[in-house]
Amino acid sequence: MAVLISGGGTTLRNFTDSIRRRELPVRIPLVIASRPCRGVDLCRELGLRCEVVSRRECGSIGEFSDRIFRLVREAECGLVTLAGFLSRIEIPTDFEGKVMNIHPGLIPSFCGQGMHGHHVHEAVLERGVKISGCTVHFADNEYDHGPIILQRVVPVTDDDSPDTLAARVFRAECEAYPAAIRLFAEQRLEISGSRVRIRPAGHPAAEQTAP
Repeated sequence: MAVLISGGGTTLRNFTDSIRRRELPVRIPLVIASRPCRGVDLCRELGLRCEVVSRRECGSIGEFSDRIFRLVREAECGLVTLAGFLSRIEIPTDFEGKVMNIHPGLIPSFCGQGMHGHHVHEAVLERGVKISGCTVHFADNEYDHGPIILQRVVPVTDDDSPDTLAARVFRAECEAYPAAIRLFAEQRLEISGSRVRIRPAGHPAAEQTAP
């Protein structure tokens, strides 16, 4: 799979740790960063190929997306994971159902344009909800909109700050994202309209072509 980043690469690190523990049956032949960032340095540390495709150097979202998916195809990646990737992309037809994102909230709440990172946790605390969590979903060409694969719930406590809530949600993300990728690798995810159905392990349909 290809991993797209824009920041420190904490989700990328979670992926590589999961792979090392043999909990995630994938390879990462390509990382793409939307700008120079700490995640690029992490790739050097981990020995991963990393290409920087700058949004600012592209004339349009279309050109930016074309450059990214050209690299993905050349690396023969069957899945693209957005891992703290903050630039909008247009998903081409051949990658529909093959791009995953994780959101630090329970979609459809606290999501959409501008709602990422601490903005989500600040909004959660301001609204006073009692639970939050994370959502892994297939990305489409709208913000935080595609079919939901998995969600994990965490409590929100009265003494939470954005930082403490973010840390609790990230621990849930570290379990949920690899779990969703494993299901994809095992061909157990079936997109039906706006829903994702998870086939049971060993089900004959799992041998059919995955999305």
